[in-house]
Amino acid sequence: MTKRPGAATVTGGALLALLCPGGAAAQDADAFPREVSGGHASWNTASAQLGDKGISLDVAEPAVRGSAGRAGFPTTGGGADRETGEAEVELGGSALLTSPAATRPLPLGGLRLRLDGDEGTLYARTVVDGRVRELALAGVESGTEPVVRSTGLTWTGLHASLTEDGAALLSEWSGARFTAGDGYGALDLTVGTGGKPTEAAPENTSQPAPDSSDEKPGEGAGGTAATPRPATAPSADVTHPTLTPGSEQTVTGAGFEPGEVVLVAIDDDTRYQAVADETGRVSRTFPVYGTAGEGAHTVELTTVTGERRAAVDFGVRARA
Repeated sequence: MTKRPGAATVTGGALLALLCPGGAAAQDADAFPREVSGGHASWNTASAQLGDKGISLDVAEPAVRGSAGRAGFPTTGGGADRETGEAEVELGGSALLTSPAATRPLPLGGLRLRLDGDEGTLYARTVVDGRVRELALAGVESGTEPVVRSTGLTWTGLHASLTEDGAALLSEWSGARFTAGDGYGALDLTVGTGGKPTEAAPENTSQPAPDSSDEKPGEGAGGTAATPRPATAPSADVTHPTLTPGSEQTVTGAGFEPGEVVLVAIDDDTRYQAVADETGRVSRTFPVYGTAGEGAHTVELTTVTGERRAAVDFGVRARA
């Protein structure tokens, strides 16, 4: 599935259309039994060798720039196979690398992750000297298989390292020396596959109709129509209503589906994820940065599909 890097000259509106969010679709989505129905990728460049060479990361919407070298990218398309752990996912938004030594920023659009179990490739499109290139930017590997659930898949700790093409691109653009295998940060990816399969299985019409003679009243056709159990709205709480900068906070949530992956955002910065236990509860401990401002802050728990969420506030007080 690896594509050879290509180049094409584009100008004006064509260039903007090429790099805008949602401009490219995962190429082999039709080959997967299920379409991606939402999700989120987190890219942490703190462990990369970019900062050592004066390179910083910015993003374009709908991607969101976080703190401490983090950035979040929503999934906008693609497909996945829960049986094999394979997926090809398009990421919305663009990354923008800047360097004091470079004459202009380096845009990375059309971000696409191709995964096969615990390894894969990060693809990107960029512009160099007015020409658009698509290339395999980095290889990714975690050493552990993805977590497979009935609602989707989650990959954690995908360590990215530059390919030869990626290293050549960054070297040419920044003037710094990059080589294949240099660290390019870590990625976490969660995708939802809760939608119907792209190819529905044939309906089995050979099964006999259910016998309603054993149904109790209130449970089906043999009695009063069953009343659907109302869905429980998720809730969230924190261990410390107020604390000082540099402390640790713990958020807990309830009312999620067992095994459901929940994204944890602090002040709209999605930093972590947690998996609901068999009772639908989640818990995540996180640091409150020493630079946190005095006043109210918000923790939000959101399912990967974005359909259900809960939020709770806590206060940060000045140091004594």
